[in-house]
Amino acid sequence: MSVSIDKKDLELWADYLLDYSMDGVRKDDVIMLKGEHITWPLMSVLQDKIFAAGGIADVNIVPPDNDRGKVWGASMARHGSVAQIERVPGWHRQRYEAMTKYIEILGAENPDLYAGTPDETAQAIMRVDEPFKTIRLLKPWVLTLFPTRGFADMEGMTLEEYTRVIVNASMVDPRLLEEVEEDIYRVMDEASTIRIESEHPGTGKRLTLQMNISGRNIIKCTGKRNFPDGEVFTSPDANTVEGEIYVDLPVSYAGTTIQGIYLKFEKGKIVDYSAEQGSEAFRKIVETDEGSHRLGEVALGMNNGIEKVLKHPLFVEKVGGTLHIAIGASYPECYVDDPASETGSKETEEFFKSGVLNKSAQHVDIVTDFRPGGSGRAVYLDDTKLTIKDNIWVVA
Repeated sequence: MSVSIDKKDLELWADYLLDYSMDGVRKDDVIMLKGEHITWPLMSVLQDKIFAAGGIADVNIVPPDNDRGKVWGASMARHGSVAQIERVPGWHRQRYEAMTKYIEILGAENPDLYAGTPDETAQAIMRVDEPFKTIRLLKPWVLTLFPTRGFADMEGMTLEEYTRVIVNASMVDPRLLEEVEEDIYRVMDEASTIRIESEHPGTGKRLTLQMNISGRNIIKCTGKRNFPDGEVFTSPDANTVEGEIYVDLPVSYAGTTIQGIYLKFEKGKIVDYSAEQGSEAFRKIVETDEGSHRLGEVALGMNNGIEKVLKHPLFVEKVGGTLHIAIGASYPECYVDDPASETGSKETEEFFKSGVLNKSAQHVDIVTDFRPGGSGRAVYLDDTKLTIKDNIWVVA
C-alpha cells in the first residue's frame, strides 16, 4: 500500500529542506538526493525545485536491501568477501566529492531485507563506508524521514496513523525551536561537566554517568541537520566518560529493535554492556571497531511537538524531556569551528590522536526517558540541575 500525502504538504516540506536547511539552491550546487524508491514522492518534488532554481539534483536511488545507502548492501554482506567489500569503485568517491550539499530521505520499504547480516562482512561494510560518511558530514547536509509501510509496521501503527505523525511534525516551522532551546544552550555552553543519573529497573540501582564538555562547541539543532529537529548537543572529551547508564526507550537499528540497554564506562571505554531486546544487534554495534567502544555525543531532546515516541532515531532522540548518547563517532564541529578547513582538519586530527575526539564507523543514538515513568532520574550541568516543564528541559 502506497502512502498518500497532499501535494501542498510535500511542497512545504521540500521548501523547508531546501530554503531553510540547505540555505537555498545556488546555480553551482550539486545536491545529492539519497533514498529508496519508496520515498520518491518527496524526492521528486525536491528534484523539480532544485532544477527550477538552476542547480543540479544528483538522484541516488538506494536498493531496498541497503540500509541507508552504504557502499554495499545486504547481498554483498551475505554473499561477498571482505576482499570484495574493499574494492569500492572509484566513481563512488568522485560522486560524493562532487556534491555540494546532501539530502537523505530515510524510509525503508522492507527493513527485514538488511537485518541479520554476518558479523565480519557487515562490519567491513561499515568500515569502508566511513570515509564517505565523513565527506558528507563536512558539507551541508540534512536527514528527513518519509513514512513507509515497513517503518509503520516496525512501530506497530497503521500506515495512515504513522503518516499523520511524520507529516504533522514535518510541517512545523523549525525556527520556532530557536527560542525553545536558548536557555539550555546557554547553560550547557558555560558548563564543564554533565552528570546523568538513571535507575536500572531490574535492580533498582541508581546509576551515574559523567563526562567533561569543557571547551566544546554546543550545537542548537533547529532543522539544519535533522528535519524535524529539536535537540541541544555536543561531543564530550571521549577520554573522560566514566560510570554507568540505563537506556530505556526502544530504538530501531538496521531493521532490529533494541531496548533495555545497560552500559558501563571506565576511562572513556565501554567495559560492560547488555540489551534486554536485540542484544545480538547491539553487540554488533559495540564490537564494530575501537571507536564503537567509546562515546561520540551527548544531547538533550527539546521538541515537545512530536505526537508519539517512535523507535526511529530521527524522532525518538528529539522528544522533549529525553537525553541521548551516541556510541561511536564524535562530531568534528564540536571541537573546531570549521573542520572542513585546512587548519580545522589539522586540529581535528590532533584531538583524535589525544583521544578527546572519537572516530568510528558507527554513530548510534540511544535514548533515556526522563519524563514520568522513564528510567531517567536527574541531569546536572556542573551543579545546575535541569528539570522538565511542558515536556522540554529547563533550568530548575
